[in-house]
Amino acid sequence: MKIGDLARETGVSVRLLRYYEDQGLLASHRTGGGHRLYTADAPITVARIRTLLAAGLATKVIRDLMPCFLGDGPELDACVQEHLRTQLRQMDSRMTDLQQARTSLSDLIDASARATRAVSAPA
Repeated sequence: MKIGDLARETGVSVRLLRYYEDQGLLASHRTGGGHRLYTADAPITVARIRTLLAAGLATKVIRDLMPCFLGDGPELDACVQEHLRTQLRQMDSRMTDLQQARTSLSDLIDASARATRAVSAPA
């Protein structure tokens, strides 16, 4: 399958497919003319990549997980479950940090608004 065909079938741009290949997530073979050819299961691989990206995983993590898929679906081998749980805990921690930063920013905006009103209020 040529890269354009894979792009049409998966709805993923050619540029992004090349990026996946550069990151070691997707493999192709080159023709004598240098054109990329993908195996028939490449759409499944792209769907898996998209699923893992949607889960917030970095391409480095995805590369490690790609060999662990079971069958043609999105299920991963049990041996990576702890790795996924670690990723989830890290994501939860980042979300907590972001929520705290959001609260601080909101407080700053509120305090600034009060100060501006106090300065501009008639005496």
